[in-house]
Amino acid sequence: MSRTPNPRARAVRQLRSAAGKLGTAATTRMETDLPWFAELDPQERSWVGLIVQAGIRDFIEWFKQDSASPSFGQAPEANLFGVAPPALAGTIPLHQTVELIRLSIEVVEQNLESILDPADVRDAHDAVLLYAREAAFATAEVYARAAEVRGAWDARLEALVVDAVLRDETDDAVLSRASAVGWGARGDVAVVLGNAPAEHTDAGVIDAVRRAAGAAGMDALGAVQGHRLVVILGGVTDPEKAARAVVGLFGDGPVVVGPVAADLGHAYLSAQAATAAIRAAAGWPEAPRPVLSHDLLPERILAGDEWARMEAIDGIYEPLAQARGTLVETLSAYFAHGASIEPTARALFVHPNTVRYRLGQIADLTGLTPSRPRDALTLQLALALGRL
Repeated sequence: MSRTPNPRARAVRQLRSAAGKLGTAATTRMETDLPWFAELDPQERSWVGLIVQAGIRDFIEWFKQDSASPSFGQAPEANLFGVAPPALAGTIPLHQTVELIRLSIEVVEQNLESILDPADVRDAHDAVLLYAREAAFATAEVYARAAEVRGAWDARLEALVVDAVLRDETDDAVLSRASAVGWGARGDVAVVLGNAPAEHTDAGVIDAVRRAAGAAGMDALGAVQGHRLVVILGGVTDPEKAARAVVGLFGDGPVVVGPVAADLGHAYLSAQAATAAIRAAAGWPEAPRPVLSHDLLPERILAGDEWARMEAIDGIYEPLAQARGTLVETLSAYFAHGASIEPTARALFVHPNTVRYRLGQIADLTGLTPSRPRDALTLQLALALGRL
């Protein structure tokens, strides 16, 4: 039984003979038409040349088989791009790769008439167009896979940075990792904690946080740790306002923002306060979202947070004790007499306006108003701790 001759055999022979010439012509066009190509180092230019040669060879082999579509349609990394290392995808962006393929296809099309017999040119031209389409899909797949790998690596790196901040293990290596995932190191920093949304992907919620923070002019790092979402914001001026920019991306329950820290290296201070506050937040069900960790000071003290105890003593009791007059005595008498000014004045043998004046001084020094129930609770705890 005689074998049916391949109608493309003559064209395949002619294309194989001209393969080297086509590769050289494509490389020459790249050097003249693509300014960025000349800026690549010799090894990278060599990789590009290998891809062009591989593409020409693979086209010829597919053209010889006369199949419905090029063989690299299901495994592009094995044929068209397999000759160059994956690192090339990180060196040459997608739009430049598209330029390379377009130029190479143009070179092949422009040389078909000089290489092939006139009877074979139309068939080869149609085949080149089909091959170019499949090459474009293969290119997109290679870069999509590279982007997925890079995205997964960045997510792991970002999670390590967030974990290091929470553990107070922020060193130069951690700062370098933060920079690698886009941290701009601009301005003050605050940590926001809350429940992760019930239905989410970790990557999806972190991307949403980053977009929301960016729209508000801030940097953001984030990680989902179990049921909890941790967000580190950079470029913060007002921590409560900064937290409002991302609060809608948290799940149900309290959302706490720690105090402002000078930079990422000191963000653990904000993280410690926020972590203690989120644990104690159940003690104040009516707390706003977001709530400052400082506003949860009474609950944190009752929960045994040593940092909160120190904050109450240093930030509330000591300023009162060191101030002129008898502010501590006045405050104690005020609480002892049911937060009533007239009985307090009689107990201290002073005019009621003197009591009012001293209570105003207390509010100015501590930021807490004795007549407000929550502020009064904080002041009473600070008095007890200071005396102890």
